[in-house]
Amino acid sequence: MKNGEIRIIGVREIPEVSKGDDIAALIIEALRRQGDTLKEDDIVIVTQKIVSKAEGRVRWLTSYKPSKRAIKLATKLGKDPKHVQAILEESKKILRAEKGVIIAETKHGLICANAGIDQSNVRQNMVSLLPKDPDASARNIKNNIKKKTGVGIAVIISDTFGRPFREGHVNAAIGVAGLNPVKDYRGKGDGYGNILKVTTIAVADEIASAAELATGKLARIPVVVLRGYKYQRGAKGSKGLIRPFSQNLFR
Repeated sequence: MKNGEIRIIGVREIPEVSKGDDIAALIIEALRRQGDTLKEDDIVIVTQKIVSKAEGRVRWLTSYKPSKRAIKLATKLGKDPKHVQAILEESKKILRAEKGVIIAETKHGLICANAGIDQSNVRQNMVSLLPKDPDASARNIKNNIKKKTGVGIAVIISDTFGRPFREGHVNAAIGVAGLNPVKDYRGKGDGYGNILKVTTIAVADEIASAAELATGKLARIPVVVLRGYKYQRGAKGSKGLIRPFSQNLFR
């Protein structure tokens, strides 16, 4: 590859994932079938859904018993009380509940619709919950790939989020292992001699969003390899992407 060239490689033919499956092994085998192998410093982006399935974070809606609060919210919003109960159980705090939408702060500190609970790409009457510790999930995949191949990579677990004040959804990093999620330009000079004071780039989110161009929502390509990007290695995880409460002007 030429300097500055980045490749986004969709990993096809990964089978339906079930509880207990080894995602690292599935990725390695799927790449082998399409004539490729992982290279040193590749970034592997894994969609949240298959991680949740492998970790048993998929539940039948019938397993939830709605509380009085869930019933009240569901009536107000026109939602299934069992679905609302699932959202409440995965939330640290409900921030807004209007126009059929629940915006929650998850137990991980993420701000998203429905506490990240999703009903797409699972059986009817089931819900997919976020992994309990997405950073740990990313580390496990990274470490298992290293054990099986000897190759050092970074791993990002991605999920689809809406954006305040903008239409459309993008994929964002909810779990990170092996790279620093934020690139800090503060203190550096631009081409005109100005010293940058506030610019920090969420590279993990940019990579997750770029990977979505290959995964799509319906393409059944749940894993992408991004090759050629020179990232800074690190063990900070995804926590650096969450803005502290004291710095948030909209809460």
